[in-house]
Amino acid sequence: METQIITPKQIENHGRWTAQISRLSGNFGVDAQKVEEALIQEIKTEGMETLLGHLRLCGAIPEQYAHDSSEEKLYSKYTDAVICQAYRAMGFTALLIQEQSNQADVECVAADYSFVADAKAFRLSRTAKNQKDFKVQAMDNWKHGKPYAMIVCPIYQLPSRVSQIYQQAAARAVCIAAYTHLAVLVRYAQQAAPAKAIQLVYEIFRAVAAMNPSRDAGSYWQGVNRTILTFDPSLAQLWREEKLASIEAIPIARKEALAFLASERERVMRLSREEAIAEMLKGMRLDSKTRAVQSVGDNGLLEFN
Repeated sequence: METQIITPKQIENHGRWTAQISRLSGNFGVDAQKVEEALIQEIKTEGMETLLGHLRLCGAIPEQYAHDSSEEKLYSKYTDAVICQAYRAMGFTALLIQEQSNQADVECVAADYSFVADAKAFRLSRTAKNQKDFKVQAMDNWKHGKPYAMIVCPIYQLPSRVSQIYQQAAARAVCIAAYTHLAVLVRYAQQAAPAKAIQLVYEIFRAVAAMNPSRDAGSYWQGVNRTILTFDPSLAQLWREEKLASIEAIPIARKEALAFLASERERVMRLSREEAIAEMLKGMRLDSKTRAVQSVGDNGLLEFN
């Protein structure tokens, strides 16, 4: 597939990161730290184009990562590292929180305001998403005194008609944004000035907080997008290019996912009967469920001395 905005180098680099994340050390804290350090070094060496590549392509969790696996969790931390670097490129002082204890993953501070942020990524094969997947209410609780919060998602995975998440966003001053928006803001900071990008982010937060709470997706996105496009005429070209990049990203992610699913289908078809039975039993987790059942016994709470 030929692309106009997303470069072959960015596609290749995303594949390399997907493979690297699979090579775990067994220590999540160490792995997460290595991911952040590697990303920082790569951006320092390769420049903003590599950061834009990450923003354009990181929204889809690779299908080869098992559900709720260490790889999937590390990929989630990778997306948090990506948005943290994006905020830094805009001019914010941003910190990636490595601990996982009821708090947002990224904290950002500017001279006049601050906010917390979190990145979301989804598998293309996941069809059922509900409001809890976006954690709007949780982000409100995780502000810890900061006035605003931002949740960053792949635009093609967000509800396009009606959803309670938009009502919650307006009611709780939690901005739902896309990686596409961050790419525009990063480029605007480089083209104009970080101070202008920081001011634009503030205007986006104010626009969301001022919205009449509604479940209508169109009203929400018109409010956010209009705020960006009317802030500076020079943003129109950046917007057009990143909008095209968001469209290009879908078949790229689709191709990667379908290639893996096809290879898995072929692998399963080649299994012997015994191997197929063993794999099915493993998938059903019967052994671990059996151990859990066997471990249940009298806990002595009803004893009376």
